[in-house]
Amino acid sequence: MALVGAAAVWPFAAYAQQRAIPVVGLFIPSETATAKPRVEAFVQRLHELGWIEGRTVAIEYRWAEGRTERFAEIVAELTRLKVDVIVTAGASPVAAAKRATSLIPIVFAVSSDPVGTGLVASLARPGGNITGLSYLGPDLAAKRLEIAREALNGLARLAIMADSGASGAMLEMHEVQATASKLGLPVVLLEIQRRDQIAPAFTTLRERADALYVCSDPLVNANRVHIVTLALGAWLPTVFGERENVDAGGLLSYGPNIPDLFRRAAGLVDKILRGTKPADIPVEQPTNFELVINIKTAKALGLTIPPTLLSRADAVIE
Repeated sequence: MALVGAAAVWPFAAYAQQRAIPVVGLFIPSETATAKPRVEAFVQRLHELGWIEGRTVAIEYRWAEGRTERFAEIVAELTRLKVDVIVTAGASPVAAAKRATSLIPIVFAVSSDPVGTGLVASLARPGGNITGLSYLGPDLAAKRLEIAREALNGLARLAIMADSGASGAMLEMHEVQATASKLGLPVVLLEIQRRDQIAPAFTTLRERADALYVCSDPLVNANRVHIVTLALGAWLPTVFGERENVDAGGLLSYGPNIPDLFRRAAGLVDKILRGTKPADIPVEQPTNFELVINIKTAKALGLTIPPTLLSRADAVIE
């Protein structure tokens, strides 16, 4: 299996003359280091299904490194290359691909709420040229908040951070806000669109929150270390949807296993490369969820996580 990076990219000119092998455009919106396990899971599953990189399939890798301004540029390039399918993740990157082409099949490995964000008509009948796997971001918001309240005895005020330019993240923010309202929990909304807006967002808190719920999207994921560092400096426990953020120092996460979603996305690509139309492939739901808790971070914040919660965790980072 080829590793990600420049060495793994086949020059288009080299295989343009032999289009007997299909070309997959793999557009990763987050940064290279974090996405490596996801890409490896995707490529490995393709291999298992008979698609050997460099022999029976070519892969064009593109990385946005969390820079939202590059999304349109990348999908335009993949469209010009006339790849056979575009694979990406996140509502905003998928929307950019949708705007760029109505002909090339698009598979999203992760999308917070593909129906709510208008990417597909329905889960059972997506229609058009798009299908993939739902992340269930808004659907799991209440569960994450429930876990946060269990972990943080005395949680009375909540801050919610989201990229206001990401439709999926904003849907999740609204769901968290609605759930908090039902619980009588005051919230502070921190809307960002660029990295340089993250630090100023923290300065507006000034002890107005007991925890920070961070809605997942490429911008947030690419700046996870920055966010976690600022949160620790402000003595704020953080709640995420993806494990990588807890590996980086966040307190806890609950959500789908993202590499598993990328692995399953390869199965959808296999169907498309063998002739099935995206419109005829139902959007799939995640089946593998994980609760991850960082005890090292908890100790740094002076927190004691209830043993009952630790016993339910799928992974505990010491």
